[in-house]
Amino acid sequence: MEPVSLIVGAVLLGVGFLSGRLSRRTRAAAAPALPAPLCGCGHTLSQHDTETNTCYAELRRDTFDKRGRWSGHQWVPCTCRQYVGPRPIDEVFMPRLLPPSTD
Repeated sequence: MEPVSLIVGAVLLGVGFLSGRLSRRTRAAAAPALPAPLCGCGHTLSQHDTETNTCYAELRRDTFDKRGRWSGHQWVPCTCRQYVGPRPIDEVFMPRLLPPSTD
């Protein structure tokens, strides 16, 4: 092969590589991911009871036998007592109307 075509091919390869690297960085910087609103226990508002604010999610814990050897996993309820994460804006200004309370 002639050296001119090798140089042209190398330049095209370099230009393609650099344009791919630069376009990936601008696309990632333009759209940052929104953080999920989480409670201190790591669960979302949908996993908390709206009236008592207690968490009804379950956590996976390791279990061990009497000799101290790992024996598997056990699902235990979350010990969170109140949702402390960000509140939806409609609950700040006006309490929920539905479902109606049975007094």
